[in-house]
Amino acid sequence: MRKIPVTMATQHPDNACKTYFTGKRALSSQDEIEECYRCFSELGIHEYMWDWEGKFVDEAVVDRLYNTYHDYFQKHPLGRDEFLTFRIPNIWIESSHKLPRAFMNLLSSEKAALHYKFHSPPLFEIILPMTTRADQLIYLQKAFSKIATATEEIFELKTVLSVLSIIPLFEELKIVEKAPEILREYVHFLKEEYDAYPEYLRVFTARSDPALNAGFLSAKLMNKLALHLYQEFESESGIPVYPIVGAGSLPFRGGLNPENIDAAIEEYKGVATLTIQSAFRYDYDYETVKKIIEKINTEIPKNRGKSQKISPEEQKLLRKFTNAAEKFYRPIIESSAEMINAVAEKLPSHRERVLHIGLFGYSRGMGKVQLPRAIHFTGALYSLGVPPELIGSGRALRFAKEQGMLDLINTLCPYLKEDFRHAGHYLNRENLDHLCKEDPLWEEVKNEIQDIEKHVGIPIGPEESHHIIHRNFTSNIYHKLKIGEDFSEDILQAAEIRKSLG
Repeated sequence: MRKIPVTMATQHPDNACKTYFTGKRALSSQDEIEECYRCFSELGIHEYMWDWEGKFVDEAVVDRLYNTYHDYFQKHPLGRDEFLTFRIPNIWIESSHKLPRAFMNLLSSEKAALHYKFHSPPLFEIILPMTTRADQLIYLQKAFSKIATATEEIFELKTVLSVLSIIPLFEELKIVEKAPEILREYVHFLKEEYDAYPEYLRVFTARSDPALNAGFLSAKLMNKLALHLYQEFESESGIPVYPIVGAGSLPFRGGLNPENIDAAIEEYKGVATLTIQSAFRYDYDYETVKKIIEKINTEIPKNRGKSQKISPEEQKLLRKFTNAAEKFYRPIIESSAEMINAVAEKLPSHRERVLHIGLFGYSRGMGKVQLPRAIHFTGALYSLGVPPELIGSGRALRFAKEQGMLDLINTLCPYLKEDFRHAGHYLNRENLDHLCKEDPLWEEVKNEIQDIEKHVGIPIGPEESHHIIHRNFTSNIYHKLKIGEDFSEDILQAAEIRKSLG
């Protein structure tokens, strides 16, 4: 049985501070080679996601790692001790021109490993973002087999990868609910087509985009349901399932950071792998980061198979709750899209990203609302002093109480107090008053903050000096936005204080 990675470094550009090994905030695709090595050798992270989907990518990654860090990978081979996992483009959503290159890279890296006399194959897994159907996984498996056969015939590059390990990444609640069905269909295909019954499955659940699209509480509950369904599928099928959750630092994007690690480990009980994103790695003290990663690597495996159980009746209640929560959240976001985009444009991009059209788009009478990616979306609202965790949540909790669901929500989300305290530190009530004058919809948010305070039993707002300083920066941002002055420096200094761009 292979080693299952507990921590996965990603290239999400959510860091506000400079990286410790370059002295700069932004990393080029060339810097990411060194970053990958340092995540393994210095931070103790088990896996590194190499993103072919949303950014420019160095296609010589394996050759560069082997050539530059030969001695390290001779002792700690890729594919055995350390893992490099490609996140491929979803060809049903964007252009497919990168996919053949990614597949060829998998095959050629196997040859490179043999050349260096290293463990082979070094790469054998891919992540498919925005998975919605089993036939997508089936198509990729068949396409890889065809490319592998052609490569052997033309270039005499033989491969031991008769079956590629594909990790579906689910990003919507309605798809998560269908996950067991998708997995069953895919496993049946592997058995029929390749006579290969998987030794295990890794399944990835997003945390940021579900929050962007449906709100903070809906995203939290989606992940709880996903972990339960994966565990249920494992029990039914006999196939070990190792869930991955893509958690960022701020509560809205997952709440995984060195400050609240004990709560986070409990929050994600039942997960096998957690993402360690850029803000976690670079916006906190280096020694602290190393220590906390070691703790995650030690503690997370102890909770295998211990995800919270959710009965069919409770699942129906969750669907009712999340539908309501989404309806409370989305109108505010739709109404404020222009402002959110205007602020997001001033947030720096710390990776070489390519154009991305977000999932958040729906009819609005004339055209559709388009929003920035989740990091810039979250960062824009924090920069305005209205953390997105607070939008829709108070009304959702009120609804849960009225419908007799509050005990269930509290059981599944036991750390709401910690989440709302963290986000609430960055609330700017003066800015919220200004927003209410501009758009009456914001009055609902102002009122529901009181509901949140009643629910968690603490006041929402700044507590310490650096929270006050953050509030002052967000006042600058709001007023400079209104008079057309540049607020780039204010937005970056605020991000450094909250230890995450977004």
